Amino acid sequence: MTEAEAEAATTILRAARWVDVAGGQVRTPAVVLIEGNRISAVNPEGPLPDSATVIDLGDATLLPGLMDMELNLLIGGPGNPGGLPTPMHGVQDDPAYRTLRGAVNARTTLDAGFTTVRNLGLMVKTGGYLLDVALQRAIDQGWHQGPRIFPAGHAVTPYGGHLDPTVFQRLAPGIMPLSVAEGIANGVPDVIACVRYQIRHGAKLIKVSASGGVMSHSTAPGAQQYSDAEFAAIADEAHRAGVKVAAHAVGDTAIQACIRAGIDCIEHGFLASDETIQMMVDHGTFLVSTTYLTDAMAIDRIAPELRKKALDVFPRAKAMLPKAIDAGVRIACGTDAPAVPHGENARELCALVERGMTPMQALHAATVVAADLVDAADELGQLAPGYLADVIAVPGDPSVDIATTLDVRFVMKDGVIYKNTVR
Repeated sequence: MTEAEAEAATTILRAARWVDVAGGQVRTPAVVLIEGNRISAVNPEGPLPDSATVIDLGDATLLPGLMDMELNLLIGGPGNPGGLPTPMHGVQDDPAYRTLRGAVNARTTLDAGFTTVRNLGLMVKTGGYLLDVALQRAIDQGWHQGPRIFPAGHAVTPYGGHLDPTVFQRLAPGIMPLSVAEGIANGVPDVIACVRYQIRHGAKLIKVSASGGVMSHSTAPGAQQYSDAEFAAIADEAHRAGVKVAAHAVGDTAIQACIRAGIDCIEHGFLASDETIQMMVDHGTFLVSTTYLTDAMAIDRIAPELRKKALDVFPRAKAMLPKAIDAGVRIACGTDAPAVPHGENARELCALVERGMTPMQALHAATVVAADLVDAADELGQLAPGYLADVIAVPGDPSVDIATTLDVRFVMKDGVIYKNTVR
C-alpha cells in the first residue's frame, strides 16, 4: 500500500491482545480501527465499516511502535556487523556513501519495530551538511522506508572533546579541519553559533558533548568538557528556538552542570551519584541510559586504553541504573546503536528489565516516556483514538516476557504496512 492509498484507507487490525501502555495493562481482544494514518477506535462498540480491509494477526499482541532515543543511523550496519565502525570511517566514508549506509540502517531499524528514533550527532567531516536531516526528509517524503527521525545534526563539542572527530580518529593537526558548522565550538559565542547553525539547517534537537567518554582518546570519562556558562548558552539558545537539548554526559559533575543549565536529557549518565539521581527527579530531567551496551559492546576489539576505561565504568553504570529506576527518574529507551547493532534495539528493553524495571515499565520507557521526550505525547506512544497509526505485533505477551519484542512480526507506521510475516 502506498502512502497515498493509506491516507484514504480504512483498516481493521485484529489480534489476541493489545498493550495499553498508559494504563499498564494487556487487554483482550484487540480490534484497532485505523482511518488514514490515525487510530480512530480501539475495540469499538457497534458495527465496523464493511469497506475496511481486515488484517487478522491471530495469537499476537499489538503494541505502539517502539522508540529509540539514541542511535546513529549513519555509522555501523553494512560492513560492520559487530556494531563498531572502522577506526578511519570519519575520513574514508564520504557523505553520499554514509547517507546510503544510513538508509540501509533505517530500514533495518523499522523492521525491528522501532518507528521513531532520535539520531544524535555526527562526528565526521561533511562540509557542514546535516546528513541525518537529509535522511529524515527522504523518509518523510516517501523516497525510502525507515523510522520517523528526530535529527540532531552535528553534536556540539569543544576541541579535544568526546565527539571531536580528530580525537576519535587520532588525526594529526590539519588532516581534517572542522568548523562550527560541523559541531566544533569553543566559548559562548561559538556554541551559540553552532546551535543556530544546526537548527537553521533542520536539526530538531541539539546534542552536546558534556563530558569525556569511554570510547574517545581524550579526557577521562567523567571530565566536564564545557563551562557552566557554555552549557547555559546552549540550553538557552535551543530552548528559545523551541528544541530540546540532549547531553552526552558520563561524569557526575558534568551531569549536575547540565541539570543546572536546564538541559533536558542526559545520555548515559553512567557515573551519576545518588545526589545527582535525585536532582534528575527534582528537575524532571530525562535519562537515556543505553544500558545494554555495557553488556554487549565488543570491548575486546577496542584499544587497550579504551578497554581499561570500559572495565572501570561499565560495572558502575550497571549499579547506577537500578537506583535511578527506584528513584523514579524519567527513563527513555535508547541504545546508542551501532554500539548495539542496528536491528537489535529491543535488547535495550531486555536489559532495562534485568536492571530492575518490570516489562511494562520497559515498554513504557520505549513508548510513552520517549514520546514525551520528543514533544509528541499527544500522537505517539499509545494505541488510542487520535494517535498516529504506528502499530507493531509480537508473538506471546511482552508484559510477561519482554524478549518477545525481539521477534516483531508486523510493522505499521503512519498507517502504512511495512512488514507482515503473520500470514
